[in-house]
Amino acid sequence: MDPVKIGLVGYGFGGRYFHAPLIASAPGCEFVGVVTASDERRALVAEDHPGLAVFDSLEDLAASGAEAVSISTPAGTHSELTDEAIALGLSVVCDKPFALDPAAARRSVELAAASGVTLSPYQNRRWDSDFLTVRSLVDDGTLGEVRRFESRFERYAPENGPGASGGGTLLDFGAHLVDQALVLLGPVESVYAESRTRENGLDDDVFVALRHSSGAVSHLWGSWTQYASGPRLRVTGTEASVVITTGDTQEEALVAGASPATSDAWGAEAASDLDRVFTADGSAPVALERGAWDTYYPTFAKAVRGEGAPPVEAADAVATADVLEAARLSAQSHTTVRPGAGV
Repeated sequence: MDPVKIGLVGYGFGGRYFHAPLIASAPGCEFVGVVTASDERRALVAEDHPGLAVFDSLEDLAASGAEAVSISTPAGTHSELTDEAIALGLSVVCDKPFALDPAAARRSVELAAASGVTLSPYQNRRWDSDFLTVRSLVDDGTLGEVRRFESRFERYAPENGPGASGGGTLLDFGAHLVDQALVLLGPVESVYAESRTRENGLDDDVFVALRHSSGAVSHLWGSWTQYASGPRLRVTGTEASVVITTGDTQEEALVAGASPATSDAWGAEAASDLDRVFTADGSAPVALERGAWDTYYPTFAKAVRGEGAPPVEAADAVATADVLEAARLSAQSHTTVRPGAGV
């Protein structure tokens, strides 16, 4: 397969640390350049990737021969840039939140289908070590039928978030939390949510309860002001429960300058006695699966070449957007909301 020529729009935290190193090290991808108007970020591109091209616009990137682009810019620009890239004939990876509302998400998905390009939301957290471990325990029957999924992105760093670039905690953390719940337990029938508005006008300390069509429930938390973070995941089924305290460390590795190309143990997590499976007879430690963010871009490249499905289907972004919008409405009205009711 000829490598897919892929560029990157934005070189902030996400572009620099999440996307650029994973694109640069991905089999099947040729990293052709970054679109940024910032002189400071152009200097960072030159420092991190000597000789890599920088472009003033998406149009210039497309004219250089790029076939695809990854969008890692402030949340409010995602839909506009995604649609512009599609109009230029580029396949697109769009970071979360994919769109600020369901209507914008649907429009982008429809444009991509009509244009015949590949569109994939960047839901890299599907390949976290903790979530892959839960999926493995579900697939092999260890947990039985899942009845409750509890998932948290909680930390105490009030000065760092929620940032305007992420659109608030519900759209930022919530995009991953909801996507994981949908992957594990399927469609949602009702949503109840609570949130607190910070001094910057953005929501934080978010709680979302989902009732799935299967009858299972998901309880999801996201916060930048939680002194005592709960376990990353607790999942209960008819046969067992699993508690995972160890959070995935691929983000930390990337920020520290590592990449899959330079690490022999990429995604491996140290064993912890706090990660355990519980049954009526007692408990036992569980080894975490290898985190696999490094599989996203190679899979995307194959999809662009028509050699399989994208790592995340475009339609999944619409399902997530519907649930997030229902959560927003629920937090405002203090009522339970059906996803898609406002469409």
